[in-house]
Amino acid sequence: MSPTLLPAHPEPLTPATAHPVWVYLSRLSPGSRRTLLEALELMARWMSQSQWGALEFPWWQLRYPHTTALRAWLVERYAPATVNKQLAALRGVLRECWRLGLLSAEDYHRTVDVPTVRGQRLLRGRVVSDAEINAILTLCQQENSPAGYRDAALFALLVGSGVRRAEVVALELSDYEPATHRLHVRAGKGNKDRWVYLAPGAEVWLQRWLAVRGREAGPLLCPVNRWGQVIVRRMTDQAVLHILSKRAHQAGLAAFSPHDLRRTFISNLLDAGVDVATVQKLAGHAQVQTTIRYDRREEQTKQLAVARLRIHH
Repeated sequence: MSPTLLPAHPEPLTPATAHPVWVYLSRLSPGSRRTLLEALELMARWMSQSQWGALEFPWWQLRYPHTTALRAWLVERYAPATVNKQLAALRGVLRECWRLGLLSAEDYHRTVDVPTVRGQRLLRGRVVSDAEINAILTLCQQENSPAGYRDAALFALLVGSGVRRAEVVALELSDYEPATHRLHVRAGKGNKDRWVYLAPGAEVWLQRWLAVRGREAGPLLCPVNRWGQVIVRRMTDQAVLHILSKRAHQAGLAAFSPHDLRRTFISNLLDAGVDVATVQKLAGHAQVQTTIRYDRREEQTKQLAVARLRIHH
């Protein structure tokens, strides 16, 4: 049962721009905003017994018993990394409550004093094989249409540079530097800029798409209408999900996500012997421990070690 110490009818904040949730989200990249708003919605619904969403919930009235109970509820249902992300969103909103004068410093520090969750689960998702990559690209090429070239370029960018789906749709034509084979990722996760470099094969697919798209200023990847006309405007990251799902189905492959392509990029670099610090920079990870989790070599070493054993049969 969720805590019930909260008021029955919280008064709305005025103006809306001063709401601690909006202030917190405004500090994040567009891709992170949606994910963490969903986390805040989940927590608000549970703590209010489904009465209020994130923007109606009186976060400033939370106290230590509430956040402790919330943490316990989350731990029962989600992986440690997910819980820690949810708690980080909670702490972020409470910090804005304090900054906006809605919560005293003493109450703020007591309320956020809940420990992070220890433990690690196996990474979800999968690595996309070379055969699957070739099948998708061949399928798109054989279609010989603007949408086919666009989808091949999208797929090649994701698997050949490791960019996130929110980052790939945010790329502008001007962010691509053919002479240096690199892309300028602006305001990525954590609102950080970085340079990423394209694998040689990926650049070939991008050039084929640009020959169809043209050199008009605007987003690097664009929608294509049913008549095959390129519309120079930004795609949504939801469109990326739809395209990958569609192409995997057409190729008769098991489903994969945009993050699976990012996982493939990182794993392949580590398998190729690239040092983890360089891979961390290319992936845009804030901590090297995140990058290490993608390293498959440890599992291969364990597998080979056990293969040396001989059980009589």
